[in-house]
Formats: sequence, structure tokens, C-alpha cells
Amino acid sequence: MKNILSKTYNALLPVLAATCLLAANNNAFAQAESPKEDDYFKIKNVTAPAGSILEIGGLCTLPNGTLAATTRRGDIFMIQNPQSQNPVFTKFASGLHEVLGAQYVDGSLYVAQRGELTKITDTNKDGKGDLFETVYAWPITGNYHEYSFGPKLAPDGTFFVTLNLGFPDEWWHPQSMAPWRGWTLNITKDGKVTPWAAGMRSPCGISMIDGELWYTDNQGDWVGSGSLMRVPKGGFMGHPASLVWTNQLNSPLKLTQEQFYAINNPRVERDAKGKPFKPENIVNEVYKTKFDEKKTFPELQMPAVWLPHAILGISNTEIVKIPKGSFGPFEGQLLVGDQGQSMLSRVFLEKVNGEYQGAAIAFRSGFQSGVIRLAWLQDGSLAVGESNRGWGSAGEATMGLQRLEWNNNTPFEMKAIRAKADGFEIEFTQPVDRKSAEDLASYKIEGFTYKYHGVYGSPPVAVENCPVVGVKLSDDGLKARLIVNNMRKSYIHTITIDGVREKEHFYSLVHPTAYYTLNNIPTGPKLAVAGVSRKNSSLVVANGVTKPAVTPASTAKKAVAVSKTPTYAEVQPLLAKNTCLACHTADKKLVGPAYADVAKKNYTVAQIIALIKNPKPEHWPDYSTPMPPMPQVSAADATKIAQWIISLKK
Repeated sequence: MKNILSKTYNALLPVLAATCLLAANNNAFAQAESPKEDDYFKIKNVTAPAGSILEIGGLCTLPNGTLAATTRRGDIFMIQNPQSQNPVFTKFASGLHEVLGAQYVDGSLYVAQRGELTKITDTNKDGKGDLFETVYAWPITGNYHEYSFGPKLAPDGTFFVTLNLGFPDEWWHPQSMAPWRGWTLNITKDGKVTPWAAGMRSPCGISMIDGELWYTDNQGDWVGSGSLMRVPKGGFMGHPASLVWTNQLNSPLKLTQEQFYAINNPRVERDAKGKPFKPENIVNEVYKTKFDEKKTFPELQMPAVWLPHAILGISNTEIVKIPKGSFGPFEGQLLVGDQGQSMLSRVFLEKVNGEYQGAAIAFRSGFQSGVIRLAWLQDGSLAVGESNRGWGSAGEATMGLQRLEWNNNTPFEMKAIRAKADGFEIEFTQPVDRKSAEDLASYKIEGFTYKYHGVYGSPPVAVENCPVVGVKLSDDGLKARLIVNNMRKSYIHTITIDGVREKEHFYSLVHPTAYYTLNNIPTGPKLAVAGVSRKNSSLVVANGVTKPAVTPASTAKKAVAVSKTPTYAEVQPLLAKNTCLACHTADKKLVGPAYADVAKKNYTVAQIIALIKNPKPEHWPDYSTPMPPMPQVSAADATKIAQWIISLKK
């Protein structure tokens, strides 16, 4: 059947092309489907020898182009010609303990094992490491979640590593059960250690970007969503568990856990029998944001860019900067991996009032397993190391090593987003169609934020519309300057541009939605009224009064009423809008259970609605990643979703 459809499609291509050409000549809106991610960035497999277990924990490219790949299982491979169809794998070392990062310096490979930073050297040049030296060993308790990440090389030749918190039985409140867990450590080549910053929860993504240390963290208690943050010395990144070590003489941070909890409820809750239970989100509470808390604790660091949970990942990982000559218009920007959603996000950064902020946009999905590590190869392609570690991922494979190649064609995307005193400036990769770009109906902006609390994750809160009231297009059609009302400092602004079309082919954007973290609203000139378009095709003027456009009565009469039991076609947009598809599919286990398996639980509609608002991970003990509370899902959406799930029992 697939072949028949393929042949039919190929036969129709000339007809489709002619139709599109005619439409273009008539300046019509009807066009062939716009290109997607795969039309520009291709995922290629790196074939490993049979029997190799490549649960990648670290990647780095050596000066000669060889790719070093470390694994969670304790092996290290050297891969020659990794960009070719026939790469050559050599086992460089084995028997190590969970190697989750690598850095090549002066002929030696430095790796982070679970309990130490290790220097490995091939002294006799036979392609295998034969000298193993401990640079520094840090304490561990043996808790399964005490991962260690790095190292990353600083400009002064020292190394940075980050240490994960441990997870006790009450996993919803991770703890620092050994010294410096939840910290970044700075380590010299001769083993001198300086605690650098505290407050990490699960700092899997650690990178040096332009000489500065950055990291990503994963959603959990005190971490409303994943984010990208710079790590200054003495900084408090936000999770209070690691503050138990600030009483040490060499701590650069003096904030104590007692000071923090004196004004912040740790949400350690117990039932009548004294048994601890997982605290849940309180929907109508008076809450604080991280921005609010920074007014009390100036050591607290704000994300430069939030990565909205279940939209741009659920477990963010490695950060890399796109080098010059790679990936076309996006060179100099950042890519961020994600384990759970098997994807990459793109980040554009700018500095406003001396502070980093910027936009995050989806970039490439479809990797075969969870994206853990990234490294640039000499041909300009990106090596992607993968593992789902048993947690599950959008990619169905348990592990893998792949490459991402750009085919030198420029996608129609938002290249950059810059904050202005009165709105945003959107820069596109290609000139836009003026009529669609000067229509205010093409743009939609909302602002929201997250709670800063001791509950696992946070729903989006304080969601408000930010009306776009004017737009001015540059003469070359590459920039749209938007006048935006209700911009709020420290909020994430969801910028959706569904209506703007590319000039030549009338393509829509590959990714029409960006998430801009507005840490500061810049000063400077506001847009002059002259030349600003206020045209809005979603409004009509009747008798001098402007009103929203409505569906004509004749059209409304033809509308088909939604059945009591919605179809998947009817519920799919709701699942996408509410980010459900990031973790669930209809019939396959993903990060969370398949909806068909949920249906087997025989929940009622009311029970499913309640579980959407406040999930019960104990109902699904075989799934390691708990579902966050989602009180933002409307009652109407939740009801339709619940009705559809229940229908799957049939």
C-alpha cells in the first residue's frame, strides 16, 4: 500500500508543481505543503560494530578528526572517519564507572566517572589507554542518581564538573547526601578543587560557551521547567538541597538552607501516620516566582532562557554553539539537546542591560533515542550521542549514535528575535511576503511564568495576552518590528507567527512558535507611527465600529457538531496544544504510558480530568519520569481528551 501511495504521489508531482506555479502567478494563498525539518537537516546513522552497546555518555572530537565516545556502561571508543559510511571503531578503554563526559587536552583524555575526574593516556601509541590517573575523587554514597557530568575545559586550563543530587525514597525531594552534590566544582590539572556554584538539581548539560560556563537543568522541585543558565562563581542556581555545604570554609556561597527555608515552605508533607507523600500543586495559592525570590536572595540566578516543559524538552542535556560555516544562517547560536523528547532546540541569545536573555525555538526532532551528548565533527555535521537509560524517550531505540547534516538549503525560519522598548523585532532567514507580514492577524503573543516552589515542576501561570498593535516591515523584507502591549519583565513570551509567508514560494515557517525570556525590557527609541501597519484581517469594520470577524450564519449552519465521543482527529489538536503528545501516543509506550493503556485502568471522565490536574505517579510504577501537574488544561479540553481516552477501551 505504501508503495502504491508513493507511486501515485510521484505521478501527481508535475500536476502539483503546475498548480503551485499557477497559484504563485495569481498571488494566491493556496500552495503545496511547506518544507519541514527533514527537508534541510538530515539525520544519519553512525554504524557501530555488531554487539557494541553505545549508551553514549560523552562525546568529544580530537584534533585529528577522531570522535571519542564514552558510554554509561564504562567503555570508551575512538571512532575514525565518523562522518563516513564506514567509520572505524577502536575500543580505547573499558571497565570504567559510568563515563558521562570527555575532554581531550594535550594528548590525554579527561573523563568524568561517577566518583572521580580521570586522566587517560595512551603512552605507547597503540590506540588504547594504558595510563589511568585520578585527578580528583569526590565523595559518593552509592545512590543511583548521583551522576557526575563533565569535564569542560575553562580558558585558564582548569576543568568544570557538575554533580547531581541523590534521590532518596522520597524522590520528589532530592538531597545532597555527600559533600558538594548539587554543586559545580572547578578542578585544576593537579587536583586542586574549588567549589564554584550551588543549587543544581540534575545538571546534565554543561558547556563552555565563549569562555563562560553554562548549564541546563531538569524540571523537578524548585525547578518549574528546564532552562539555560550561566554559572557564575558563588551563584545559587535555585535548588536548596546543596546549601547544606555552604558552611564549609571554601564555599563561595554563604546562603544557608535554614535561611532559605525560613521564608520558603519546603513542602515536606506527611499523612496522619507520619508517612511522607508527594506534595501537589495548589491551584489557587498565592505563589512566588524565581524573579520574586531574587529580590530577597540576590545570589539566586535567573535563567537566560526558559525551555518550556514538554514543548522544548522534558530533560534538557548538552549545549553546543554552532560554529562558523555550519548550519547556515544559524551560526553563532546555540543548540540544546533533550533526552525525553529526542530533540534539539535552538537558542538565540542577546544581552539587555548587561544580562543574557533570548528566544528558544524547536530545531530538529526525530532522533532514534534520547539526545544526551553533542559534538561538532570536522565536516561541519553534528554528532549526536543517545540513550534512554530505561526512562523512555520519543525515539523508540534504547541508544544510538547519529549525525545531523545540513544540506546547504536555507529554511524559512525566525532567525533571531530581539527585544525592543515597545515590542520585539523578528528577523527572518528569507524575505517575507509583505501583505501577510503587515497583517496583525499573522501574529499572536502571550506571556506566562512558572512558580518557584518545592513541588515537582510548575504549570504555566499568570498567562495573559500581549496584543500586537502595530508592525513595520523592513525594506528588504527580512525584519518585522512589532509593537506589543502588556510586555512583562521576567516573563516568558510565546510568539506565534502562523500567518507570515515567505515571499518567493509563499511557504509558512518551519517552526512558527518561539519562546522569548524577557529578563529586561530595553530602553531606547520606540517605533514611530509613520509606516506602521495596523491592518488586521481578523477584524471587520461595520458602521464605523471594529469587531472580531465572525463565521457567516450560512457557514455556521453547515458546521458539523462534535460527537459525544470525540475522534482522534478532533482531539489531536488539543493534545498538541496542551503538550500531551510530548510524552504520550495512542498505542505505544513513550515517556509516559500509551493512552490505550490508560484506558485499561477504567478511569471515569472525572477521574481522568482530576489526574490531568494532579497526576498520581504511583499509579504507574514502571515509569521513571513523573507527569507534571497540568491545571492550565481547560475543563473543555480535559473533558474531550478524557472521553476520547475512555473510548479506546472499545
